[in-house]
Amino acid sequence: MADEQQYDYDVLVIGAGPGGYVAAIRAAQLGLRTACAESRETLGGTCLNVGCIPSKAMLHASELYDHAANGAMAKLGIRTQVELDLETMHAQRRDAVKQLTGGIEFLFKKNKVTWLKGRAAFQDAHSVTVGDQRVTAKNIVIATGSSVTALPGVTIDQQVVVDSTGALELPRVPEHMVVIGGGVIGLELGSVWRRLGAKVTCVEFLDQILPGFDGDIRKESNKIFKKQGIEFKLSTKVTNVAVEGGRAVLTLEPAQGGEATTLEADCVLVSIGRRANTEGLNLEAAGLATNQRGQVEIDHDFRTKMDGIWAIGDVVPGPMLAHKAEDEGIAVAENIAGRHGIVNHDVIPSVVYTWPEIAGVGLTEEAARERGEVKVGKFPMLANSRAKTNHEPDGFVKVIADATTDRVLGVWCIASVGGTMIAQAAQAMEFGATSEDIAYTCHAHPTHSEAIKEAAMAVTGKPIHA
Repeated sequence: MADEQQYDYDVLVIGAGPGGYVAAIRAAQLGLRTACAESRETLGGTCLNVGCIPSKAMLHASELYDHAANGAMAKLGIRTQVELDLETMHAQRRDAVKQLTGGIEFLFKKNKVTWLKGRAAFQDAHSVTVGDQRVTAKNIVIATGSSVTALPGVTIDQQVVVDSTGALELPRVPEHMVVIGGGVIGLELGSVWRRLGAKVTCVEFLDQILPGFDGDIRKESNKIFKKQGIEFKLSTKVTNVAVEGGRAVLTLEPAQGGEATTLEADCVLVSIGRRANTEGLNLEAAGLATNQRGQVEIDHDFRTKMDGIWAIGDVVPGPMLAHKAEDEGIAVAENIAGRHGIVNHDVIPSVVYTWPEIAGVGLTEEAARERGEVKVGKFPMLANSRAKTNHEPDGFVKVIADATTDRVLGVWCIASVGGTMIAQAAQAMEFGATSEDIAYTCHAHPTHSEAIKEAAMAVTGKPIHA
C-alpha cells in the first residue's frame, strides 16, 4: 500500500446526498482532508433536489389550498375565494430547493470540503476517476443513494407516465392520476394532486397500503385516505400501460390471478420502490460486488469487505431514509477518524407527510408479538383537546411495550403533527424508556403530544381522557 502522505485525500465520499454530504462535512470537521464527488449540478442528492424537500413544499402548499377550497377554513369563520396558481406553487418549491442546495455548497466551502464535479468510478480500492481526473484516497465512502425502481414493460416518459421527479413538475392538474404503489412516496404525491383537484386512484399489489407499517396504522390510514377521496385497488397488479394521444390505458389483474380489467388516466405515477445506485461505480475494480438486492454489504461499523472502503445510506441494506443516511454519515466519519460512530438501527423513525401525518418508530405490534408477550395502549386524537380545537379528529397514538419489563418497543401515530410527535418517542426509546416513564412525564397542555402520554397510560389501562 502506498504511504499515507501520497494520497490526495484522507477521505473521498462518493455522492452528496444526505448521507454523503454529512459524512464529508463531519470528516472535515474532524481534521481529515476531504473531498466529495457528485455528478449533479447541485448538492443534496435526491432528497434535496427531487425528493424530500420539494415534495414537502408541494404538500404544505396543497394542504393550505385544500383547507381553503374544501370549506375547512370557512368552518373557522375564515371566508375565502380560492384560485389555484400552480406556477407560483412550483416556483416556491424551486426556491426552497435552490436555497437549501446552495446552503450545502456554502457548508462545503466553510468546512473546506473539495467538491469534485463528475461521476466517480473505482480504478482500484484507493483510487477513482471523477470525470477526466484521477484521485486517490486512504478512505473511500460509497454514498450513492438510490433511484426509482422501474416497472417491467412500463416506459416512464415524464409526460403521461411519470416517476416521483416528474410528478413534482406536472404543468397542470391531471383529471385522473393513477398511482402505482401504495407506499410513502405514492401516497404523498397522490395527496398533493388530489388536493389540487385530480381524481386519484392508487393501485397496490399487496392487500393493504404502507407495507412495513403497523397493521392498525395501515387500516386506519386507508380509511382516512378513502374519506379524502382517494380510490384504492388493493391486491391488484399492473401488467401493462399503453400510452396514446396523451392518455394512458392500464391493464390490471388480481394479484392472485383472474380476469384482467382496464383503467384510463391522463397521468400515471410509478412509485413501487427504490433501488440502490451502483451502476457505473465499477465496484469490481475495487474488489467489491453487490448482494442479491443490488446493495453493498457492510459490517456494524459501515466497513465493506475491502479495507479502506466504507458504505452508507440507501446503497446499503436497511430503510431508505434520509435521516438514517445522515446519522450513518456522521458515524462513518467518526469511525474513519478513530472514534466510535454508532447508529441504533432499532430506533429509526418513519414518517408519511400526508394529512394527517403518519409516523412510527421501533417495532410494529405484529413484529413485537413474534418476539414475546406485549402490552398495547391506544389513545384517539378525537379525545385530544388540541386536536379537538384544531378540528383534527382523525388518527390515534399507539404505544407497544414489553409485557414483563414495560420497556417501550414501538410507537405509532396518525396525527396532524405526527412527524414532530414521533421524535419524543424515538428519544424515549433511545434511553430505554418504559411506558410508565412516558406516562409520568409532564406534557404541556393543550398539545397534540399529550396523546402520547395518554397512550402510554393506556398500556396499563389507565388513560384519563378516554
